Amino acid sequence: MSKILTQQNLLFLLKGAGISLALALGALLIGMVIGILMAAGRLSKIKILNWLCTGYVEIFRGTPMLMQIMFFYLAVPVLIRMVTGVRVRMDVYMVALTALSLNSGAYQSELFRSGIQGVDKGQWEACETLGIGYWPMMFKIILPQAFKRIIPPLVSEFITLIKDSSLASCIGAGELMYNAQVLGSQYYNYLVPLVVASVMYLAMTLIISWLSRKLERRMAVSD
Repeated sequence: MSKILTQQNLLFLLKGAGISLALALGALLIGMVIGILMAAGRLSKIKILNWLCTGYVEIFRGTPMLMQIMFFYLAVPVLIRMVTGVRVRMDVYMVALTALSLNSGAYQSELFRSGIQGVDKGQWEACETLGIGYWPMMFKIILPQAFKRIIPPLVSEFITLIKDSSLASCIGAGELMYNAQVLGSQYYNYLVPLVVASVMYLAMTLIISWLSRKLERRMAVSD
C-alpha cells in the first residue's frame, strides 16, 4: 500500500480530480445556458420551437450518458467523414465536455421550466400590460426570480455531473476515475487507487453540498 500512496501518485489522482471538477463545472455552466434557452423555447407559444426544444430534451434525457459520450467520440467522426470526406480525431476532453453539457442542458431545462412556472402569474400579467416582449420579459424579469428557486436542484445537478464525469474514462480522458485505473494497472492493485478516488469524489460532493447550504441560508436572510 505504501508503494501506491506516494506523493507523486496522490498528486496524479488530485490532478484527475481537478479535471473531473473542471469538466463538471464547465458542463454545468454551458448546460445552464442551454437549459435556459430550452426552457424558454418549451414555454413559447411558437409550436415548432416548442417541438424542437421538447425533442432535444427527450432525446438527451431518454438515452444513457455513456452512449452519448461514445456517440460523439466514435459516431460523429464517421458522420463528418461521410459528409466532408475528411478524417477527424475527436479530442477526448472536448467530447466529454460536449456530452456532459448537452445532457445537463436537457435536465436543467426542466429545472428552469419548473422555476419559471413557479413565478407568480401576476408578474406575467404585469409585463403583458406594460407591453414587454416575451424574451425581454423572460431574461430580465422572470428568470432572475426563478433562479433563486432552483439553486438546490442546480447544486444536485453539479454533484451528479462530478460523478458522471467518471464515464469519460471510457474514452481515455484523464479524470479521476481514469487515473485511478492507470495506477491500479501499474501496481496490479486496484483496491487502493479506487478507494482513494472514492474518498476524493466524496470530499468534493460534501464540500459543494456544504457551500450550497451556506448560500441558501444567505439568500434566505436577504429575502
